[in-house]
Amino acid sequence: MREPAFWWRKPGVAAALLAPLGALYGAVAARRMARPGRRARVPVICIGNLTLGGSGKTPAAIATARMLQAAGERPAFLTRGYGGRLAGPVLVSPAHTAAEVGDEPLLLARVAPTIVARDRVAGAAAAPAETSVIVMDDGLQNASLHKDIVAVVLDGARGIGNGKVFPAGPLRAPPAAQFAGHPSLLVIGEPGASAREVIAAIGKRAPLLIRGRLVPDPGVVAALAGRATLAFAGIGDPEKFYATLRAAGVTVAEQASFPDHHVFTAAEAAALIGRADARGLALVTTEKDHARMTGYPGLAALAARSATLPVTLATDGVGDLGLLVSGLLNGRLVGGG
Repeated sequence: MREPAFWWRKPGVAAALLAPLGALYGAVAARRMARPGRRARVPVICIGNLTLGGSGKTPAAIATARMLQAAGERPAFLTRGYGGRLAGPVLVSPAHTAAEVGDEPLLLARVAPTIVARDRVAGAAAAPAETSVIVMDDGLQNASLHKDIVAVVLDGARGIGNGKVFPAGPLRAPPAAQFAGHPSLLVIGEPGASAREVIAAIGKRAPLLIRGRLVPDPGVVAALAGRATLAFAGIGDPEKFYATLRAAGVTVAEQASFPDHHVFTAAEAAALIGRADARGLALVTTEKDHARMTGYPGLAALAARSATLPVTLATDGVGDLGLLVSGLLNGRLVGGG
């Protein structure tokens, strides 16, 4: 799905026309979120999104799992597997492709055992026996599974856009419903006007206000130094990827954007290679886009030619993500039921 541009502007005619549908969708979502969830046998940390599209929640989930591992815990990821055809529960293995389980689970599985399940309760039950804590990548609006700790991820640059609920805007549910349980707020990147409004309205009620930034892999940046690139991405906000490259000193001579979770065709792959060859450009893409190329013979050449830019989440200050993790560990919240 390609996001409508009006989602990220001040409310106009399109948002006004769709507002009644947004109000209905939001009311249904709010009622669903208010239901009590089933407790898992281990604590659950949810890293969720306020809006549709990319915000940085997957790097945040990975950073959380790595902190848990450093503390001696045995985390497992639980995710819906958007874009994959398998309903699950299924334990992601190196043999799986993005067509089967989605792109994000392939990245998560490099860090910790990963369960794909549209039924989150069944997915939690299917976690490996040695699991001591479950990290949910997304699922804030899914009330079926009880969440012991929640961190809401907000893209600092985009914030909540026009502040309207889907389809009038990018919000998945009304903000009051999404912050009903007083989750912590993780803002990634320098806050713009929209994000500052959220921080002012919600930040005082959040147990932690965490500031973070996405840091590109220095080795990849060094390898691309002095080379002009053709950057391409099919993620929620491709412009963020291009901005990250430029901020790291990489020259982006051309860019090609595709819808979120886009599955490339052989023709598109050939066209990207042709464009790069015509101008002597190096191809560079995101980890998620590269993951979606696996298992497709027609995309093998593009995958081999494309550099991948991994990013990690870095946080600073008093509101560190580590405090969120230590809060769980010190309390040793346990599931049951």
